[in-house]
Amino acid sequence: MKTRIISGLVLAGILLSAIIVGGWYLYFFCLVASLVGMFEFYRVFEMERTPLAWIGYATTVTLYIFTSIGLDHKVEIFLYVISLLVMLGYYVFSFSKAKTDVGHVMTAYFAVFYIGLMLSFVYRLRIMPGGVYAVWLIFIGAWVNDTCAYFVGYFFGKNKMAPELSPKKTVEGALGGIAGATITGLIYGIVVAAVGEGFSGGVVILYTVAALIGAICGIIGDLAASAIKRNRGIKDYGTLIPGHGGILDRFDSVILTAPVVYWIISVIS
Repeated sequence: MKTRIISGLVLAGILLSAIIVGGWYLYFFCLVASLVGMFEFYRVFEMERTPLAWIGYATTVTLYIFTSIGLDHKVEIFLYVISLLVMLGYYVFSFSKAKTDVGHVMTAYFAVFYIGLMLSFVYRLRIMPGGVYAVWLIFIGAWVNDTCAYFVGYFFGKNKMAPELSPKKTVEGALGGIAGATITGLIYGIVVAAVGEGFSGGVVILYTVAALIGAICGIIGDLAASAIKRNRGIKDYGTLIPGHGGILDRFDSVILTAPVVYWIISVIS
């Protein structure tokens, strides 16, 4: 327990400082987290050092470079096309030599989106106008939700939500987590509207909605990551964070929350 608490505090300290400072610090934090997460994901399928995996890593690095210099999204889409082309080219021309099947190609390509692209939205939201405030909604929807769900489930949980995927999660806990994140988003919106320069009362509704939808996505992201682990017969994705597992074990809910909150803030605001 002591190791878990210490490692959790260290991770929280690094993340909090990265979000507060922003800039290149957060940029490299997200990039490293994406690459480590992809490595953990590929390792589950025993392909973390294969050519397909390296193509996936290279695609994610290129994606972050494009993001840092603000290239048009059309260029980003072209990157995904090229990445798939290269993966399929390797698959075709190594078909008779390498022990590669179409499932490996699908796994390699999926990780680029599931981890590389999704986690990049933490940085993308942070550099948006007002992103210094809005970026915290990602973690309200992911981690405040998870914390509230744990305590509500512990004290009031009776009905199992997805026993085959996560035996301890309950319907009551999930509802408590969503409610806790939504209320936190509401309070946070009120504070930002009061002290944030250039904000109006509409930010309260915007932040509340973002926290609510983000919390729902966080639950789905958490359970989806658990489903993958159950399919592969593993407990954790990695051991990088003592007592917590790997990067994916800590950021599984952030993976879906980040792009959804980004979309809500960028489109509605």
